[in-house]
Amino acid sequence: MRNRYIVKDLLQEITETLTSQIPRASREAQLLVMRYLGVDELWLITHQKSEVSVSQELFEWVDRRKNHEPFEYITNSVSFYSEEFYIDEGALIPRPETELLIDEVIKNVADKESAITFVEVGVGSGIISIMLAKHFKNAKIIAVDISQKALHVAQKNIEKFGMQEQIELRHGSLLEPVYEKIDYLVSNPPYIENGAILEKNLAYEPQNALFGGEVGDEIIKELLDEVLKQKIRFFSCEMGYDQKDKISGYLQKRDITSIHFYKDYSSFDRGFTIKV
Repeated sequence: MRNRYIVKDLLQEITETLTSQIPRASREAQLLVMRYLGVDELWLITHQKSEVSVSQELFEWVDRRKNHEPFEYITNSVSFYSEEFYIDEGALIPRPETELLIDEVIKNVADKESAITFVEVGVGSGIISIMLAKHFKNAKIIAVDISQKALHVAQKNIEKFGMQEQIELRHGSLLEPVYEKIDYLVSNPPYIENGAILEKNLAYEPQNALFGGEVGDEIIKELLDEVLKQKIRFFSCEMGYDQKDKISGYLQKRDITSIHFYKDYSSFDRGFTIKV
């Protein structure tokens, strides 16, 4: 069953439904309606008195958002690095600061045409591997995840961007399913300490992609051990804002050439690159 609404009235009704639970309810109403109708903001502004036909699906979206389900899961869409990707609850929602991780990798590889082998641990939605494939046309990328649900999301995005020949998905923990020589390891691993109190919307996201152990940096340290053991030349990794000193300390007296930490858009420590 479909209902007819004047756009202005539809926005008002959705705003009133969301107001008690969601900050910026008016803006959220606009975003939901734009996504549902497939229109941009200019259209919404200039068609306030137009009549539109909507189904129950839109109001189901509104109820889900009222219960703090992330907008991206509701609409199955997320913007990253100026591209639109498929997303659902099987994978962590990409954050803008992860774009900086890709920037780190790009600046460390001098020859963009080289047949380099990248490995991504914790592929999630596939956004990192896909963006690397777009920047390094001759690279081979092996993307690993312990979650079959995440691999399913990644596969959808890899197919959407036509990257099946360049990116190979593998199921497993950390580097266990990788036997090739790795030139560059990349990861945005779980790094939140177990038991940390999170925002309500994070309850919808896969917990194994958020929590990294009792301290939070255990998985990062496991990856560092593998990098040193296998003598992987480069390793770029995202981390928690308070983990710089722990990682620096862990690498003291280890045989590495250099370590560089970078900050996010809010000037928090957010990741590092080590060269072995």
